[in-house]
Amino acid sequence: MSTVTERIIKAHLVSGKMALGEEIAIRIDQTLTQDATGTMACLEFEAMGAPSVHTELSVSYVDHNLLQTDYKNADDHRFLQSFAAGHGIYFSPPGNGICHQVHLEAFGVPGKTLLGSDSHTPTGGGLGMLAIGAGGLDVALAMAGQPFYLVMPEVVGVHLIGRLPDWVSAKDVILELLRRLTVKGGVGKILEYFGPGVQTLSVPDRATIANMGAELGATTSVFPSDAVTKSFLASQGRTAVYRSLRASNAEDFKEIIEVDLGSLTPKIACPSSPDKVRDVSDVEGTPVQQVAIGSCSNSSYRDLMIVAKILEGRKIHPQVSLEINPGSRQVLENVTIAGGLLSLIRAGARMHQSGCLGCIGMGQAPATNTVSLRTFPRNFPGRSGTKNDQVYLVSPETAAAAAIYGKITDPRRLGDYPKIRQPRHFVIENRQLQAPLDPGQSCEIIRGPNIQPFPKFTAIPETWEGQVFLKVGDNITTDHIMPAGSQILPLRSNIPAISRFVYQAVDPGFIARAEQSGEGAVVGGDNYGQGSSREHAALAPRYLGVRIKLAKSFARIHKANLINFGILPLVFENPQDYDRIQSGDRLLLPNLRQRLMAGDERLPLLVNGEECWVRLELSPRHRQIIAAGGLLNMPDGNSPK
Repeated sequence: MSTVTERIIKAHLVSGKMALGEEIAIRIDQTLTQDATGTMACLEFEAMGAPSVHTELSVSYVDHNLLQTDYKNADDHRFLQSFAAGHGIYFSPPGNGICHQVHLEAFGVPGKTLLGSDSHTPTGGGLGMLAIGAGGLDVALAMAGQPFYLVMPEVVGVHLIGRLPDWVSAKDVILELLRRLTVKGGVGKILEYFGPGVQTLSVPDRATIANMGAELGATTSVFPSDAVTKSFLASQGRTAVYRSLRASNAEDFKEIIEVDLGSLTPKIACPSSPDKVRDVSDVEGTPVQQVAIGSCSNSSYRDLMIVAKILEGRKIHPQVSLEINPGSRQVLENVTIAGGLLSLIRAGARMHQSGCLGCIGMGQAPATNTVSLRTFPRNFPGRSGTKNDQVYLVSPETAAAAAIYGKITDPRRLGDYPKIRQPRHFVIENRQLQAPLDPGQSCEIIRGPNIQPFPKFTAIPETWEGQVFLKVGDNITTDHIMPAGSQILPLRSNIPAISRFVYQAVDPGFIARAEQSGEGAVVGGDNYGQGSSREHAALAPRYLGVRIKLAKSFARIHKANLINFGILPLVFENPQDYDRIQSGDRLLLPNLRQRLMAGDERLPLLVNGEECWVRLELSPRHRQIIAAGGLLNMPDGNSPK
């Protein structure tokens, strides 16, 4: 028997061979977009000329740009609402919830494929989906009926045994994997969970683990669909979509990672990377000034109710601001019915609307030189909105303990562990979800002044020459390249405006240098472009003239986005050559176009006239896209010109 992953891929395979490292194309059943990436995805879909989506289901969520400090976000929300209504897309308005939480509740189907313009789309793997994060252009193509292309990953088994002890939860499972594997450990892999321990985890538990597989660099994470899945779908009134996907066996995997759930202890990811994981007991006593509970990885009914039960009859520490971000209206309503909201309010928590908020730097920035404990999936430097921030990632249990004591505290000190039962049937209120108009009904697309046309890019030249605009180190994130936050996120549909912030936190002189020098290159280390799926981290640099990115290795989604917008991703053949190149150096790639189209896998690169060799790790399709100057310039069936 093949793995669950392989069975789903085989059922959706459009082209290619399911062999490790081979490019394949799969049919996409569902898509999701969120407002920070969705406006551009809609403009890209519009550029293709398709009148309506061709998927089984597409949903447009508003969960990121929720602060309305001026007209920009509000205008974008109206645009997305009207665009969805007129193009066959469901719409989830501001305040209805985080896309991944709402999709689990209302739309996820075991065995289906889901492509989302958000890197945490793998959350759907907790429900037995093959759910993959991608750039907005790839999602727009899927909405138009095109398959999704990817390199066939290695399927790695994660064998779970035992049962989680009291005060240890799903967040600690994925933090343990990050401790072992690092943020590069999942690159080129799909993690599939199996074993008796899986049966002890609820769907929200599984979703938390699958969600943060993105932090491992994994293509996605997959759980089987079993009796636990069926029970969750029944609680949502969706038993009809249940499908059994029998768990894989050990012999189905070439590589297996063993995790004994019963041996785990409370974990914490220290500043400023999700893989800087230690036992909570190792850092106990560190003063804490902010605790934030929510985000797509920990904002379910179970997560909020465990915090509410812990805080019942208690008060938070006077030096702590406790922030609560429910995952959805459904979560908030059911927590309220169960009495949890009153416990949170009486304890002193600050209740916020259902959305991403502080996780994407949209408010909730911590004070200067203070510690913030968050149940979020990422703690990259400055992502919180505060320079030199000190953000730790923890479970809801560890977060609650810190809120009570005002310092990092092992939650096992809190005494008896509260037991939370999932409701057999949630109170379901889906009237906020808006179905699209019937085919044939007209709808005016409402466009505010912040929505600008998609820029046009030229084809790659025969020979390329340019300057190194910037050199950076290892593990550069998309937050480094194209920051988020309340000032910048509202500009996602305005490329000329958002390009003014490219590499702002890394090198404030980058933009002026790029504007004065014509086309150029950026040089990076290992795992370049990890983190968010935001295609603006490729699109905005391309707008400024970046035509080459040269690194030791690339993160999967960012590399795909570079290709989609005509930026050539090159890899050092000899990693030591990285040390030879400095900002300001002149680069020359002779006969580039000819070599690209001839299928050459090695290119000579002249650095100030001295030769070194770089590699092109590209499929034939990728080479055609690069040569054309980007996917939207392709004259064939991949995308109308």
